[in-house]
Amino acid sequence: MPSSAKMAGNMFVFGALGLTLVALAYPAVVGVEKTTSSPDRVIANTRYGPLTEADRDFVVKVRAAGLWEYPLGEMAMERGTTAEMREAGKHLIVGHAGLDEMCRKIAPELGVVLPNLASPQQQQFVATADAAAGRQFDSTAVTIMRVTHGQIFPTIAKIRATTQNVMVRALADLANDTVLDHITVLENTGLVNIDQVNFQQSTPPKLPKDDTTPPPPPQGAPMVALTPRPDLNIRTAAPAPTGPGRTASSAG
Repeated sequence: MPSSAKMAGNMFVFGALGLTLVALAYPAVVGVEKTTSSPDRVIANTRYGPLTEADRDFVVKVRAAGLWEYPLGEMAMERGTTAEMREAGKHLIVGHAGLDEMCRKIAPELGVVLPNLASPQQQQFVATADAAAGRQFDSTAVTIMRVTHGQIFPTIAKIRATTQNVMVRALADLANDTVLDHITVLENTGLVNIDQVNFQQSTPPKLPKDDTTPPPPPQGAPMVALTPRPDLNIRTAAPAPTGPGRTASSAG
């Protein structure tokens, strides 16, 4: 395909996703109290160390990410048209099941309220991919996932470097390994256009708070748990890339 046609195709995909791809690193969240503009403010002193607003928001972000990325991983595993796409789906499922288990374990200890549903924006991510078929499904799902994983990656590093809470630090360690793993397997599909991804990561559209906020669970509602899949035999340590040239921007 000529490079100009390829670029036009990429721009079409990103244009169609324009209002749904906003930075995963910045959603308003549900927590022990309403979020403010002071992420470093200590909101609780726990036996695991002080808990800041940023710490609390991070736990919720990780939980909310799994609530939409896990089902999208199932789609990729079942509907992906290549072995690499199906492999990426397996990694998404296993990785987010592990992160979800840790979130559900530490949240009660820290007094953090977890959502049972992803935000409307995140639910739209899934719907957008679900509406595509064949190779278009592969391309759409990979684009969404690679952009959002790239957006959350710097947040993980900042939390890991600054938190004084040992439980939040452990979650950041696991999230770092998992997200790097997911970025790698997504790139291994050969469908990531790095130039377009970098542009989308750095210029997210602005959405209303209600669109980016996971709804709070009804009082007394049982907590949704993502099903572990040890049968998939997937490790979350980042796999080796398949080599140079495995991206849409450099494919022939």
